[in-house]
Amino acid sequence: MGELSDVFLPVDRATGRPRGFAFIEFVDTAAAKAAIERFNDYDLAGRNLRVNEAEERPQRQRPSSFSNSGGGSFSDFGSSSGGQPFNPKAGKPKGSRRNLRGKKRSL
Repeated sequence: MGELSDVFLPVDRATGRPRGFAFIEFVDTAAAKAAIERFNDYDLAGRNLRVNEAEERPQRQRPSSFSNSGGGSFSDFGSSSGGQPFNPKAGKPKGSRRNLRGKKRSL
């Protein structure tokens, strides 16, 4: 068909299994077009392949909740009032959480 320059087979992070598609790069554009013509809608083990040229993903709009118009910047993320670094242990005392766990276990 033609000389391949790269093959990328994405896998699912959770299962490690292939996600059901691949990206194949050919050295020659004509060979890529010939492969698309030959294998698009090709029956492979009872399943029709869909082969086409890769397209750029359209730019997605970020929701307004992610906009940075609320004052401050991302460098302030994780800091509490007064510019002190965020300390996850400064909230509730651990004892109250442990007592809840103990009560759940006894149920």
